[in-house]
Amino acid sequence: MGITKLTDLIRIDAPSAISHKVIGDYTGKVIALDASILMHQFRAAIPSMQHLSPLTGLFFRTLTFLEHDIKPVFVFEGRPPEQKRALLEKRRQSAGFHSPECPNAAACSVSFQTQDCMNLLKLMGVPFVQAPGDGEAYCAHLLKSGSVDAVASEDMDTLAFGGTVLLRQLNAKKDSDVIEFSLPKILEELKLTQAQFIDLCILLGCDYCEKIVGLGPRRALSLIKQHCTIESVTQNVNKKIHPIPVNWQYQDARNLFLNTLHSGAPELAWKEPDEESLVQFLCGQKHVKEHRIRSRMEKFRQSRQENRKTKEEQKAAGKSKQLRIDKFFRVTRKRQQCAEAAGAGKKQKTKT
Repeated sequence: MGITKLTDLIRIDAPSAISHKVIGDYTGKVIALDASILMHQFRAAIPSMQHLSPLTGLFFRTLTFLEHDIKPVFVFEGRPPEQKRALLEKRRQSAGFHSPECPNAAACSVSFQTQDCMNLLKLMGVPFVQAPGDGEAYCAHLLKSGSVDAVASEDMDTLAFGGTVLLRQLNAKKDSDVIEFSLPKILEELKLTQAQFIDLCILLGCDYCEKIVGLGPRRALSLIKQHCTIESVTQNVNKKIHPIPVNWQYQDARNLFLNTLHSGAPELAWKEPDEESLVQFLCGQKHVKEHRIRSRMEKFRQSRQENRKTKEEQKAAGKSKQLRIDKFFRVTRKRQQCAEAAGAGKKQKTKT
């Protein structure tokens, strides 16, 4: 779920914090990817092949990143915090990870798939990390420690954990619209501190506790700006209209966002993919058709050779790649729509 309606709130009240780009804009960048989100996407894309779709999806997606000279780092979930376990179990059951033969089939299935995905990444020469806890929290840690340049995830929790650059829709399509969120700009536009932003996210609704019923995003933002903390909000909100949850564990959620500690930074290294080992694993063990793997690897090699040749020619000519002005100020249809929505929201706010 992430943070409920946070994206809509940012589009209206902090539109300058959103940039619209394409995958090629991240050439040369190190990007942490939330592996659990990707695996869920691949399983959902081909429900009839849930046992195999994460592997093939991960294989093709990773090669696309490498072709664009993006250095991916995949972060796998560790032991989830107690506050999130009920939600994760509900997600697993809705995804179909249960069977009468195995009472804990959800955990078994995810565990086996995770091991296969890690093995695949190792053969592709791409680093991965097993987070000690929540994967998004560790992605944010890698970003804050300088190990990566951005985090790619569809959930907005990364921002609440302090990740400064969040990418959504970073996929394999060349012309796909990648949405980049800047946390410093969000805080600046909303005129909030990070602590106030975390309390706002909890009021909106997060994965770690309940929320105040009926409290919409605009009202939640207004209350945080006026009262600064959840404690003060609960003292001033109309409890008949917005009842406070019984035994509300918002303080635990706040502590998770503020005080999730991780020691050090992992050593990250990238190597060339081992094609023969990949064929043996994907085709020999997982029964993927060999021509799919061979043809994609051939295309990958050709693409890498062309890119290297272009760089060598540019270097020999003494020229560096000159970016056009629209690379710095990219205007897309979606960005224009966001600007129009922001204008409409401000007009509505002025009227009220």
